[in-house]
Amino acid sequence: MSKFRLAHLGLVMAAIGFTAAAPMVGLSSVAYAQSVRAEVGKPLQEAQKLAASGKNKEALAKLKEADAVGNKSELEKFQLEYTRGSIAAAAGENETAARAFESVLASGKLNANQQSKITEALASIYLRARDYPKAITYIQKVLKDNPGNSQMREQLIQTYYQSGKLAEAAKELQAGGAKSEGNLQMLANIQLKQNDKAGYVQTLEKLAASYPKASYWADLLNRVVGKPGFSGSLNLDVLRLKLALKQIAKPAEFMEMGQLALQAGNPAEALKIVEEGYKKGALGTGADAGRHQRLKDLALKTQADLQKNAAAQEANFRKEKDADGLANLGFALVSEGKGEAGLKLIEEAIKLGSARRPEEVKLHYGIAQYNAGKKAAALSTLKTVKGTAGEPELARYWSMLINHPI
Repeated sequence: MSKFRLAHLGLVMAAIGFTAAAPMVGLSSVAYAQSVRAEVGKPLQEAQKLAASGKNKEALAKLKEADAVGNKSELEKFQLEYTRGSIAAAAGENETAARAFESVLASGKLNANQQSKITEALASIYLRARDYPKAITYIQKVLKDNPGNSQMREQLIQTYYQSGKLAEAAKELQAGGAKSEGNLQMLANIQLKQNDKAGYVQTLEKLAASYPKASYWADLLNRVVGKPGFSGSLNLDVLRLKLALKQIAKPAEFMEMGQLALQAGNPAEALKIVEEGYKKGALGTGADAGRHQRLKDLALKTQADLQKNAAAQEANFRKEKDADGLANLGFALVSEGKGEAGLKLIEEAIKLGSARRPEEVKLHYGIAQYNAGKKAAALSTLKTVKGTAGEPELARYWSMLINHPI
């Protein structure tokens, strides 16, 4: 009379993954406390041999001989269904495998570890059959007993998403603090579909900070410019970020940024921008080469004038308590390479407290500190920037760029 070891089940099921279940092979005939009759055991063993050689369809047919035996004991039923489930899963017979393993699960003959493996197998089978509701049910059962099963947690999120349960997927992603790029992308996609603009931007910021790619940054900057209430006075700051991110390449972009820098009283910065355009081959060629040269000449002349008149301008701004003038002159000096002198002027402007856009001045102070090589001080300043016209977003993005260069 053939006999089987129930303890073997846990070792077999360890091979089961999320997309397929391995056939149960190698059941021995070592004596066990309860015996299986030969008329049941023999077809079971023969089915195992067929499955081991890859003949799963024939193995399932062989099990019909055991099905025909009457008055089977609970152990015989259990062994039969377990064998059927393993072979059917390997054969892709999802419905048969699911019925068999559900019977095994309900038998009460499994220990906790074996029960978990069978439950995982059922989740895998229902996923393969695209029966998402049942797959979710069994995944949740696994997680109830083992909340730390990260692989199953990931599978639950994927299954929610694939089955259209976007709110549930988002909840799981947020509860788990989505960190991988794939999970953050999924969360961003869900938020877009749900028209959660604020949530999408937050997730996009996490992507840009942790996985700095040009596409994430471009989307962020486009959105901040399109934000209601965004101040046009910050256009130069957006271009400064784009230049730092190597996202300025067109002649018109270099020209616009150079002109804005001149308008801001920063000819040294304008000259650097124009020279970068020439270096990249974007300026100095084509039908507009003359315009490019005129802008460069203007930047050189304005810079020469500033160097002559900087002291007088500084004295006049201080006399008039012109915080904006002092701040702009300070930024220009930093751009010229006079970091300490320039930063002192911006500090003085902030203390005056009369700037038209004080948060913008604070933003410029943080950028100037970074340009002057004071990274820690820059990050500290940028954290304090507030406002409603785009200043805090740009401050946050500068901090992200400083901490995670692209």
